[in-house]
Amino acid sequence: MAKKWIYWFDELGADFNDLVGKKCANLGEMTKLGMRVPPGFAISVDGYEQFMEESGAGKEIQSYFHKNSAMMSQVGKQVEASREIRRIIESKSLPNEMAQELRHNYQTLCHQQGTPDMAVAVRSSGAVSMPGQMETYLNVRGNTELEGKVTQVWASAFTARAIAFRLEKKMDIAKAPIGVAVLKMVNAKCAGVVLTVLPTTGDLSKVVVEGNWGLGESVVSGEITPDQFIVDKTCGTCETTISQKTKMVCYGTLGTRVTRVPDELKCAPCLNPDELSEIVRIATDVETYFNVPQDMEWVIDRDQSFPANLYWVQARPAKYSKAKQDDSQYLADLMSRIFRM
Repeated sequence: MAKKWIYWFDELGADFNDLVGKKCANLGEMTKLGMRVPPGFAISVDGYEQFMEESGAGKEIQSYFHKNSAMMSQVGKQVEASREIRRIIESKSLPNEMAQELRHNYQTLCHQQGTPDMAVAVRSSGAVSMPGQMETYLNVRGNTELEGKVTQVWASAFTARAIAFRLEKKMDIAKAPIGVAVLKMVNAKCAGVVLTVLPTTGDLSKVVVEGNWGLGESVVSGEITPDQFIVDKTCGTCETTISQKTKMVCYGTLGTRVTRVPDELKCAPCLNPDELSEIVRIATDVETYFNVPQDMEWVIDRDQSFPANLYWVQARPAKYSKAKQDDSQYLADLMSRIFRM
């Protein structure tokens, strides 16, 4: 009997990290918490392994790294290896049975949502967190396009940065099993991130919300200066910085495109007070649940009414600087370091 390799989000939870990767496991956990997560499913690392074995790509990759292992510490060789390994993977079609199963699940998702060839996002989900090192594809439609993008996400586990990361961590560079999230695209009015801590100072009393019009990729990529809202968790006061937002990411015919923000929206806040309050409320609840500051991605759907239009597509522990408790603690830490020298 073939091993199960596709899981719906409501079948998953935080303890499925090694099976489907952090992103998919977290989407499952958020679904269990009753948060609004776009409907979808996860392709497990077993799916990756099955593809690599049945397509022959795994043997070709092992052979390539065996022949070139002595030179892999060179940056130029890592770039060359990335180009060749990605070519190998992307040249392979999904084995027939795998393709049929993927199509079946995609068509089931489309049927559930009442939309033939529905637009989906195809996102990488590594068991080991490597933010920004693997690919995401948005506005993917139809069986053929979906199959190709899943293969490209698997191939993105071999970017030059990902290869360098595995070398640094003394991991097997020829093996990079990752999960893949396939989830309904939200017709985003605006999108962005929320951190339940000030990342530069470690101030745990604040929540930082950043956003822009359109899809969230413009915020996550750092291409634009987003609106910023710093909210006090206790009293709710808000320090607001509204940026002049000139560009946003929107749907294209396939994929996405960068377009100009309409003049009337350039200097308008992308969130109203109710939307901001709901984002902060949910983010702080999730922080309490996991007992650790959170870094989360939100999207507001233009086709639905508030609050049902607020969706969550990512939640992970936030990275932030440790706050100094006070000057005496700082001096004590400093003296301790001096006396250890």
